[in-house]
Amino acid sequence: MTTDNRFSTATLLAHAGRDPDRHHGIVNPPVYHCSTVLFPTVDHLLETRRDRASGAYEGFTYGREGTPTTRALEDAVVALEGGYRAVTASCGLGAISAALMAFLKTGDHLLMVDSVYGPARYFAENVLVKFGVTVEFFDPLVADSIATLFRPETRVVYLESPCSLTFEVMDVPAIAAACRSRGIVTIMDNTWASPIGFKPLAHGVNVSIHAATKYISGHSDLMLGLAICDEEHFIPVKQTASAAGYCGGPDDIYMALRGLRTLGLRMARHQASALTVARWLQARPEVERVLYPALESDPGHALWKRDFLGASGLFGVVLNPCSAIALAAMLDHMALFKLGYSWGGFESLAVPTYPSTLRSARPWAGTGPTLRLHVGIEDPADLIMDLEDSFARLARAEAA
Repeated sequence: MTTDNRFSTATLLAHAGRDPDRHHGIVNPPVYHCSTVLFPTVDHLLETRRDRASGAYEGFTYGREGTPTTRALEDAVVALEGGYRAVTASCGLGAISAALMAFLKTGDHLLMVDSVYGPARYFAENVLVKFGVTVEFFDPLVADSIATLFRPETRVVYLESPCSLTFEVMDVPAIAAACRSRGIVTIMDNTWASPIGFKPLAHGVNVSIHAATKYISGHSDLMLGLAICDEEHFIPVKQTASAAGYCGGPDDIYMALRGLRTLGLRMARHQASALTVARWLQARPEVERVLYPALESDPGHALWKRDFLGASGLFGVVLNPCSAIALAAMLDHMALFKLGYSWGGFESLAVPTYPSTLRSARPWAGTGPTLRLHVGIEDPADLIMDLEDSFARLARAEAA
């Protein structure tokens, strides 16, 4: 389908990345299981080699470079979020590391938001630094004042909004504008909002990252990453991902494309249910505060309302101080909120978090334990009942 700006997001979700006329009228693109691609002539083989060498990546040369199934998913997310082309990787961290390595070399300076996704922080601190990249973490609440942190060797600013675990909302347009004035590449993890809730490239970001494992898939059964790029920055990311061997499996790509079709419906349900649960939690005596930008009381709400088109089902909860035994009693044996590190699927999840261990530029100030909750598509009244039972277990354990 050719991208048509007349169409709404809901329509693009149903049609982008599909071309039934090319596949005998079949609605969904077929799955190509491919390593080897055959060429009819030497001229054709050499032409595809030249295509790859130029960075166009229009043809198909080898399974690692992608197949028509890969291209269908990439075309769909580009239609949804804007940009030039997308790059598929085997997981979200693969997309992150390919994007960072595409623009950093020995002697360069990387500015990374302090509240970044933990594995991305680990990659920066334990892999990039070994190759001579200087990594500096910055306060997520800076805006255009980030320019005071720029050095002559600053090449990349890495953003995530809302931030992992603590959910601060960043002033993405202001930061991106400051970077653009200095020729600095901006990369942003947009997994929380999905392509439905935020359009990073429309706000000046150069590369938008998604762990398609999460909301794009929606079913907790695949691993996949995507990097949506503007025209200037596509070729470096694609070449780096190819050289590093990052590629998605054909069945995972197909399932992600299938999950994408219902993304708009699911995100609306996630947001509505999360707001219901978050507001209920705000009134609980065990809760110090809820970290969810869609709440009117959240410090980042004004920025979220200005820039975002929606929210997701993921948020944080800061509890009043309690013992580790009581916290375990609360979280153990929950009927619906199961303990698990991922999120973005149809099911609700809970996990204790430790933000103070992942912060350096802006220390975490919370005194009580923190949780990360993912509100799935279950009935929110049932989720509240499950949480109510969990608070009763916490109270019994504290009283014992």
